[in-house]
Amino acid sequence: MKWQTWFSIDWQQLVGISLSAAGFYVGLMLFTRLMGLRSFSKISSHDFAMTVAVGSILASTVLSDSPSLMQGLFAVAVLFVMQGLISIIRRKVKPLKSLIDNKAIILMAHGEYFADNLAEANLSTSDVQEVLRKNGLKSKTEVFAVIMETTGDMSVIKNNDVPPDWALFDDIRDSELLTRPSHHESS
Repeated sequence: MKWQTWFSIDWQQLVGISLSAAGFYVGLMLFTRLMGLRSFSKISSHDFAMTVAVGSILASTVLSDSPSLMQGLFAVAVLFVMQGLISIIRRKVKPLKSLIDNKAIILMAHGEYFADNLAEANLSTSDVQEVLRKNGLKSKTEVFAVIMETTGDMSVIKNNDVPPDWALFDDIRDSELLTRPSHHESS
């Protein structure tokens, strides 16, 4: 008989979950309007952590009696304020930006893998190859660069006839590797 409670729900629970979900939703929309579009972006690792934390608080607030809706909304408000402060610090205090953010790293350039950077990112060449295939590439020679961004996403930049705007790569560690000719080009 105890297993039947696993599949059951009473009307009071339905009302409680519905009201909590609606209240949390309204609160999130309000916080997002107040703090701006960055609220749920995944621009940096702390943005990603914010999204995960809000999801966790949402789940525990909506599906249980504790924390209450007001406690959950207060916790999310604190996270939004912290994210806002961190964003201001990142913009205004450049030396602290490097302490807060990860730095993008080059995993491959001009068809050549960088073993030290792959090891530091805890990746293998097959991880990069998977990303290349997902981007529709058939050959390493099509690759200008593969960059692991601060969020952990990998950007694939294809070779084309347009010369690079080097300022676009200023914030990437080892960006000088992009200008080094590869072994494939010289042979």
